[in-house]
Amino acid sequence: MKLITTTALALVAALAAAPASAQTPSAPAQQQQVKITPSKAALKAISDLNDAVNKSDFASIPAKVTAAQAVATTKEDRYLIGQLQLKAALAEKNDAATAAAIDSLAASGYLDSSKTAQLYQGLGGSYFNNKQYPQAAAAYQKALALDPNNTEAGALLGESLFAQGQKAQAAAAFQRAIQARVAAGQKPEETLVKRAVAVAYDAQSPTAVELARQWVAAYPSASSWSDALAIYTNLNHPDAEGALTLYRLRQVTGSLTGGGEYAQYARTAAELNNFNEAQMALDAGIAAKMINPSDAAYSDLVGGLKAKPKATAADLEAATKTAQSGMALLRIGDRYYAMGDYAKAVELYKMSMGKPGVDAAVANLHIGMALARAGDKAGATAALNAVTGPRAEIAKFWLTYLNQKG
Repeated sequence: MKLITTTALALVAALAAAPASAQTPSAPAQQQQVKITPSKAALKAISDLNDAVNKSDFASIPAKVTAAQAVATTKEDRYLIGQLQLKAALAEKNDAATAAAIDSLAASGYLDSSKTAQLYQGLGGSYFNNKQYPQAAAAYQKALALDPNNTEAGALLGESLFAQGQKAQAAAAFQRAIQARVAAGQKPEETLVKRAVAVAYDAQSPTAVELARQWVAAYPSASSWSDALAIYTNLNHPDAEGALTLYRLRQVTGSLTGGGEYAQYARTAAELNNFNEAQMALDAGIAAKMINPSDAAYSDLVGGLKAKPKATAADLEAATKTAQSGMALLRIGDRYYAMGDYAKAVELYKMSMGKPGVDAAVANLHIGMALARAGDKAGATAALNAVTGPRAEIAKFWLTYLNQKG
């Protein structure tokens, strides 16, 4: 069953946009706060370089830089030379010279790593604004090597890689930026998470699912849940069984966003001969004024379900006694789930466990869902954590919802 939703298909355009510009480099502020004295050996050469920079004598500056570097003996000497290089490069608007100046400042040993990282980040901004994306990425990588927790540089690295068409690498960079923020005990900004999700989804990367789950964990809303579950659906194309568990999750998170989704929920349940739940989904769509039962778009669903038998509690009790297979028991449990009798649903799901034809992962997932609806957080957590294989990703979404219930 291939369920494509327009919500997820619009993510790349709607979730988050790349920045129009990035911060450009500036001379270190430290010079304005602390008086730095050069060594006697380098004093004249640095003074000559300073005069050339103040006169904007760009032609003579490279030679004077070389001369000053040759006699520099202290980190203060090397810092002052690099700072004058940077001042000249910025005045000349020469990115190559700016990069060389920042390398000199980094090598001086005078600045701490965070300040040096800021310089490389500024250099990256200059390259990024000039659409020199490979050079921007290299500068941001240098900034991150010096300051791994710099999430702004991490995000801009992602933008630089994305601009080069390296979508999977960009998604990984955004993910590292999020991880750095979490590792520092901070909550990542929603704009960063949404951008990471959008880029990963555009790259059709499996990381999009995990990022989407992080998004709804940090910023739960009907909209984020809708988009996150749509991303999982579009990337994994679950079968009817998997799709039904996702529609159930949409229902409890309030993220069924239109008549089409209520109708698809009903059709998915009907495909599994679960006419009780199909009718419940249709009625919910009508109650929410998302479905007009007289609309021709839904006439087949409305008429079809009207003709289908709906099980009663007595019917289910009798069916339990005559069930010939584990799957029959599991489906009876689904009918109880649709009626809101979650305790009986769990009982039937557990009866189906271990019987031929019943996937333990499916049974545990259904047990977890029913216990979650019944308010048994501990039991639901244990059951959902026991889900393995392809269903494990869906179970993680249910666990995310469960953790938000408090």
